[in-house]
Amino acid sequence: MISLIGKTALSLALLASLVSIFSGLLAARQKREKWATVSHYAVYVACAAVLVASAALLSGLLNHDFSNEYVQHYSDTRMPTMYLFASFWGGQEGSLLFWALVLSVSSALAITFARDKVPHLMPWVYVTLMTILGFFLALLVFMTSPFDTHFLLEAPQQGSGLNPVLQNYWMAIHPPSILTGYSTFAVPFAFGVAAIITGNLDVEWIKVTRRWLLISWMFLSLGSLLGARWAYEELGWGGYWAWDPVENAAILPWFTATALLHSVMIQERRG
Repeated sequence: MISLIGKTALSLALLASLVSIFSGLLAARQKREKWATVSHYAVYVACAAVLVASAALLSGLLNHDFSNEYVQHYSDTRMPTMYLFASFWGGQEGSLLFWALVLSVSSALAITFARDKVPHLMPWVYVTLMTILGFFLALLVFMTSPFDTHFLLEAPQQGSGLNPVLQNYWMAIHPPSILTGYSTFAVPFAFGVAAIITGNLDVEWIKVTRRWLLISWMFLSLGSLLGARWAYEELGWGGYWAWDPVENAAILPWFTATALLHSVMIQERRG
């Protein structure tokens, strides 16, 4: 039942994102408010569906539903509750779903507060955000679903458990921090794209997205620090990074984000 709910919710979210994209394009081309409204509310539908799918996976992990392949591969009955939560993003499928979850929620919040401030940018904002979300949803629906089930008469009685290297306090909070930083950066990106396409290259879009930029930068900073601590404590490679490729890959967007943060401050002050 959990797998059926999850798959149905993800399919509905993908459909809603496609509706938002096409209605957003029509709104941008025809300058008609009704299409912008359709696109706007389709974002909410996609967000709600992703929330349902995420709740379904989390329920499967907490209730040890080992008929679900993802639950069986990344959890077991002996794991503390904290690591059962961490199993949500402990594998590729769960990480993609968590990314989609944060992206859909941040998209819904962003359009709610920005709709009346920059209405001329919103159609392209909808299109950009839902194109990004649609990419992740397409992967989850067609390529790597966290809701596949075992083709067995009886479900396994025990799971394989989370990788012991990942069963660490810092690892439980490091990945969601990094993924939240990545996901929320879609908001300033979408408004930047909309500003470029419409030619409104003033400071309006910066004022709308300043807080999102700060939130994204904060989570990237926190996630990098937590990841460094995890690598130092768990891997023991002689340093906080010691050229761990994952940690180095995670800090590269932080440099770009810091540069962006400074550049938009200059643009806002000097025009």
